[in-house]
Amino acid sequence: MKQLILSFVCLLFVATMANAEITALNTPLSECNSASDIKAIDPQLVKLGMDKFLEITPAEYKKITGKRLGLKNSLALKAAQVKVKHEMKNATISPVGTAGDGITKGVYILLAIFGLAWIAMGLKSDWSGNDWIVNLILTFLCWLPGLIHALVKMKDYYK
Repeated sequence: MKQLILSFVCLLFVATMANAEITALNTPLSECNSASDIKAIDPQLVKLGMDKFLEITPAEYKKITGKRLGLKNSLALKAAQVKVKHEMKNATISPVGTAGDGITKGVYILLAIFGLAWIAMGLKSDWSGNDWIVNLILTFLCWLPGLIHALVKMKDYYK
């Protein structure tokens, strides 16, 4: 029974993350906060999808439009791409009810209850920092300290 519940939670977790990433990448650029910066480079760039904009290089821009960007606009393009990535990470473009990487608060709590909060913490912090390592150790020592730690640290990930 435990394996069945754990399998269901993992499936729910994977489906939630995949849906959030696809939705965020298909978001039009006109909805992001840095759309005005992108329009300053070229108004045609706003019509691209999020995934195409993040992958475009000055050479590909020249192939598409036939115009060179120049040094100033090339730097502006790279700065705009970094800004959009930062906005995506900080969940300003993410779907309603999700955090930056698609783990909802409910999934986070379920993972904490089943002793897998260290996975959610690692994904939320891009596997940097010590929170997920501490939670892994606490979970292995005894389940309850890991759960308490996960619930206390939840406020750092969901504001």
